[in-house]
Amino acid sequence: MPDDFASAKRVLIVDDSATMRKLIRARLATDRRLVVVGEAADAFEAREKIKMLLPDVITLDVEMPRMSGLVFLERLMRLRPIPVVMVSTETHKGSRAAIEALALGAIDCVGKPRFGNLERSFEVLPEILLASANARLPQRARDRAAITPARNFRWDGQIVLIGSSTGGVDALETILKGFPGNCPPTLIAQHMPESFLASFAERLDRMIAPNVRLGMTGTCLEQGHVYLAPGGATHLTVRNAKAPELALIESEKRNGHRPSVDVLFESAVEIAAKAVAVLLTGMGRDGAEGMLQLRRAGAHCFAQDEATSIVFGMPRAALELGAASYSVPLQEISQEILTRSAQISAPDGKVGGT
Repeated sequence: MPDDFASAKRVLIVDDSATMRKLIRARLATDRRLVVVGEAADAFEAREKIKMLLPDVITLDVEMPRMSGLVFLERLMRLRPIPVVMVSTETHKGSRAAIEALALGAIDCVGKPRFGNLERSFEVLPEILLASANARLPQRARDRAAITPARNFRWDGQIVLIGSSTGGVDALETILKGFPGNCPPTLIAQHMPESFLASFAERLDRMIAPNVRLGMTGTCLEQGHVYLAPGGATHLTVRNAKAPELALIESEKRNGHRPSVDVLFESAVEIAAKAVAVLLTGMGRDGAEGMLQLRRAGAHCFAQDEATSIVFGMPRAALELGAASYSVPLQEISQEILTRSAQISAPDGKVGGT
C-alpha cells in the first residue's frame, strides 16, 4: 500500500460545492492510481493548497465565488502552470466557459452529473486525470507563432477527416486558423460532451475563415465548410460515395466514445481515394483501426507528432499500427492538409491533383 500511495498521482479538488467535492472524491477513491491530497472551496484557498500540497493535477470548477475558475486558470497558467481538468455544468453558459478554459490551457473538461444520473457521475474522470497528470502542457496561444490563412488555394476534390481528443481544442484551433475560406470540406470527430461541442462549433465559426457547423443528416459536403460531429446519442458518418453527404447514426459508444473517430473513418472507406485523414492528440486508440482501413483503401493518412501532442496516445496507436504514414508537428499540419488537397500546376502549365 505505501508503494501504491507513493506512485499515485496527487489530485487537488477545487469546487465551491461540498456535495460536488464529495462526489469527485468518492469516485477517485475507487482508483488506487490517484490520491486526493486536498480540497479547496475557492481560488484563494486553492492557491494556498497548491503551494502546500504540490498536486500533480487539479479539478477546477468553472463558476466559483470571489474569483471565477476562468480568471484563476489564466493566472495559474501564467504564473505556475499545472495540469488542470475543468468541471462544468453542461448548460450553454457553462459549456462556453469550459471551451474558453481549454483555450486558456486546461487539459480537458468534464460535465457535472445531471439529476438522476449520480450513480454514473464522473465515470471517466479517473482516466482523464491520469492522462492529464502525465500530459504535456499546451503552449499558450500568444507564445506561438501566428498562423494566417493560406492564400491562392485551389481545391482538388479531396475530403479531409480529422479525429481528436484530449488537447484537441487547442490543436484544432491552431490547424483551422491556417485554413482559407475555400478550404476542402472537413469533417471532425472530437471527443467531448454534446453541449461542449455545440459551444466549440460556435467559437470556431467566429474565429476562422471557413464556415463551421455541427453535422446534420443529409448535409452535402461543400467547399469552405467544416463539420463538427455533434456527439450526444449519435456518431458522424459519410454516405453516398458519388455525392458524399453527412449522416448521423444512433449506436453504442465505440472505444468508450460517441462521437467516435473510428466510426467516422470507417464510414469514409468508399471515398478513401479522395480523402486525407489526420489523427491528433488524445488518449486511447480511437481512430487507429479506422485510419488503417482508410490507408489500405488509398487515403493519405498522417498523425500529429509526439513533441506537440498534449497526449500522444491516439497518434502513437496509429503510427504503431501502420495506419499513419508519418507524423507532423502541430504548426505544420494545416499546410500539410492543404498541400495534399490542392491542385498544382504541372511543368507544362496544366493543372493537376497532388
